[in-house]
Amino acid sequence: MRACLPSLGADQFDHEDPSESQQQSSFFNWFTFGISFGGFLGLIFMVWLENYKGWDIGLGLSAILILLGLLVVAAGLPFYRNQVPEGSPLTRILQVLVVAFRNRRLELHEELEEAKESSAERGSTKVLSQTNSLKFLNKACINHGKEGAWSLCSMTKVEETKVVLRMLPLFVSSMIGYVSNPIIVTFTVQQGGMTNTRLGKIHVSPATLFIIPITFQMVMLAIYDRFIVPFLRRRTGYSNGITHLQRIGIGFVSMILASIIAAVVERKRKEAAVQMSLFWLAPQFFLLGVSDVTSFPGLLEFFNSEAPRGMKSIATALFWCELGLASLLATFLVQAVNRAREWAQGRVARGNELEQQPS
Repeated sequence: MRACLPSLGADQFDHEDPSESQQQSSFFNWFTFGISFGGFLGLIFMVWLENYKGWDIGLGLSAILILLGLLVVAAGLPFYRNQVPEGSPLTRILQVLVVAFRNRRLELHEELEEAKESSAERGSTKVLSQTNSLKFLNKACINHGKEGAWSLCSMTKVEETKVVLRMLPLFVSSMIGYVSNPIIVTFTVQQGGMTNTRLGKIHVSPATLFIIPITFQMVMLAIYDRFIVPFLRRRTGYSNGITHLQRIGIGFVSMILASIIAAVVERKRKEAAVQMSLFWLAPQFFLLGVSDVTSFPGLLEFFNSEAPRGMKSIATALFWCELGLASLLATFLVQAVNRAREWAQGRVARGNELEQQPS
């Protein structure tokens, strides 16, 4: 459901209308705010409910809330601008790749006798003109006497495939860039559990430390959407204040700074004679919030806005796939570092034993 909502929300705005284009950018900001607010309530209320009333009560209430959310979304169906499905985007991409591969030995002419768009394609997708990039895919439009979707493709279908392929470099680089995010979040909470978590007479449990970066994120999202974007819009003349790539870049720079600060704080914590205060984690929590305010909605909006109308669902899926793969890579990275440390410590221990043996 979470993966479908961004595409559904983006379909409610007309990209050709400047005012609706600005509203779409604001939608992604508040969509991220809603995700953060849900996590905030879950960490406060659901954690308390599961600790004091039982996991069965907590999980049952979660299922009821999800059902209510689904009913709220369904109640608006008569009022939505609904994108009529025309088949699987993955099938269309595969058709282009297969036909282009079959026609790889054919000569590519300037004028291509492409397949005509079907009535469903003309009604639900924007007709795209031929581009010069990834020209080998244009061979999918060569008519060699055979008909059918697996023998001849329209130029719109080819150009849609090109758009998705051009997104892959950013997909891979963003996936690598996001590897540090789950690591920082996880180990920052572990750091917090080893610090002085008393705020006056209040004791903050390690499980609720996730509230701090989420709170930073919600506050900064509201400030960014209501104050920073209008200011940047007046300075740059760009409807969103800054470009998607600039926003994503700011988020990754913030993530780098958060990693550096987290490493410095961890070294100081190990060397400190007195238990450090929880407030030492505030800078990295703040930078994590900046990263989530910029890179998360920036990537979500980039994949959705750059994709053609018929490929928006798969473009949004690429975003969530990227986050999942980044978390998976983070797990492998942590395991690799732990094994390397064990191997290095074992080598040092064996070296010390050899030095202590009499000759």
